[in-house]
Amino acid sequence: MEFEPWMLLSFPLFFGMGWLAARIDIKELLSESRALPQSYFQGLNFLLNEQQDKAIDAFIEVVKVDPQTIELHFALGSLFRRRGEVDRALRMHHNLVDRADLDDDKRRQAIFELAQDYLKAGILDRAESLFRELENTRYARPALEFLLELLQKEHDWIKAIAVAQRLAEVSGQPYGKQVACFYCELANEEITGGNPAAAREHLQQALTVYPNAVRATMMLGDMAASEEKPEEAISIWKNIETQDAQYLPLVAGRLLDAYRSLNREAEGIALLREYLAKHHSLDLMNVVFDGVLKNEGPAAAYQLVRDELQRNPTLLGLDKLLEARLLEVPMDRRADVELVKDLVHKRTRNLAMYHCANCGFKARQFYWHCPACQAWDSYPPRRNEETGTPI
Repeated sequence: MEFEPWMLLSFPLFFGMGWLAARIDIKELLSESRALPQSYFQGLNFLLNEQQDKAIDAFIEVVKVDPQTIELHFALGSLFRRRGEVDRALRMHHNLVDRADLDDDKRRQAIFELAQDYLKAGILDRAESLFRELENTRYARPALEFLLELLQKEHDWIKAIAVAQRLAEVSGQPYGKQVACFYCELANEEITGGNPAAAREHLQQALTVYPNAVRATMMLGDMAASEEKPEEAISIWKNIETQDAQYLPLVAGRLLDAYRSLNREAEGIALLREYLAKHHSLDLMNVVFDGVLKNEGPAAAYQLVRDELQRNPTLLGLDKLLEARLLEVPMDRRADVELVKDLVHKRTRNLAMYHCANCGFKARQFYWHCPACQAWDSYPPRRNEETGTPI
């Protein structure tokens, strides 16, 4: 394409059109800025200077002057709730819900925020009612998640099961593990209330929705053992190996006790030795160690720990080896071994902890329900050193 002289005329034309458009945009921006209350700009200035309390007061003044600032209402209400000023958040969101000029979507948003306010305030019945209003809206999933949290606080496991199943439909995510835990909680309540038949039914329901529900299997075995049916208890607990073998240490002591009650302790030790060979665990080794020590003597117990330490070297295993060594060491050398054992034991104290995979909370005992983050079945049944978790 050749250059034509008339093209020179197009440059001033395009420049003029751009200048005119910019002038129009600037005028519109200035017009909108003048329409905003002065308090709005004061609030922004306070925010920039990290004076949050003064900024909030300024924005509240904006809301009073211009009730149409819907998004500012929402922002302030959420901020009040996070700061723990629940009464102010409730008033802010109530005002939005009661407004006649609010469109349906904004009203649902206001209801969702108001329900969270009630949950934060501990007014659970009002919160539950509002969350249920949103079940068939675009807020369905977060509303159901909050509702599930609420029902767990109330220990209303029947409703929690229904909500979790509905949440699985809405989200497409599996909730079988949580539902199984809720059935186990129901079973606990029935056991406490002296209704073992209902407890067994709940535990079977747990295994139906989540076949790997080890807790349900453990509880069924415990019930059989409490009814003096050790054979049945052993048969039930053995199923844990196929469900999730890492949980075997949690029932190792119970298995050995059941075999003892049948005068078949040697058979029980042999079974636990077999488990230990296939599924290394420090807790499992401790149970086998105690059984071997009682039935076969200190030398056999020491050899058991020594062989296991060679196969799986850990500081916790070394601590156990030194304990076994003390049983045989001559008195003139006992003080040296005790000194080494004390040093190792102090070093391993923090290694012998269970660790929540969800939040990192550490505990000396095993939990099915994390006391920190409230997650279910989030503790691997292995100590920190075994899982490689930092101290």
